[in-house]
This record gives sequence, C-alpha cells and structure tokens, in this order.
Amino acid sequence: MPRRMLRWLLPLALLLLLVLAPAASAANDGRGFYGATNDKIVTNAGFIVIAFFPIFVFVMSMLQRYLEKRKEARKAAEKALLGNAQWRGGW
Repeated sequence: MPRRMLRWLLPLALLLLLVLAPAASAANDGRGFYGATNDKIVTNAGFIVIAFFPIFVFVMSMLQRYLEKRKEARKAAEKALLGNAQWRGGW
C-alpha cells in the first residue's frame, strides 16, 4: 500500500472508530450480545475457553501430522518413480 494512501487511511479509520465507539457502548445498556449474565454463565464461559485451547492445539497437531505424512509419501513416490540411483541427481 502506498505511503500516501496509508497517510490518509489511518487517520480516517481512527476517526471512524472514535465516532462509532459511544454508540457501541450505549447499545443494550452495556449488557453485551448475550444479555444479562450471572456468575454461572461467566464460569461456564471460562470453562469453555479453558477447554477450547487444548482441543484446538490437538486438532491442529493432528492436521499437521496428516499433512506431513502426505508430504513424505509424495516425496517417497517421486523418488521411487525415478528408479535408478543415477537418475536421482546428487553426487
């Protein structure tokens, strides 16, 4: 992004945020999207957050493992297709 465009876009974005912030905080009497909350709701939301991160790490690790196996299989198949050692390259 050219510097000239950024020089105008950044102050404009900040001004827009400052103009819209009071309306956002005044909506719904400050209760948020969920509505009125109590201790049970906040505690359950905390437990959900605590449970989310280990599950997320596990799922992403399994995805990485699967993709790594695919990559290794593709490399092995390519190496097998070349057949003879003299056609594989290297020294």
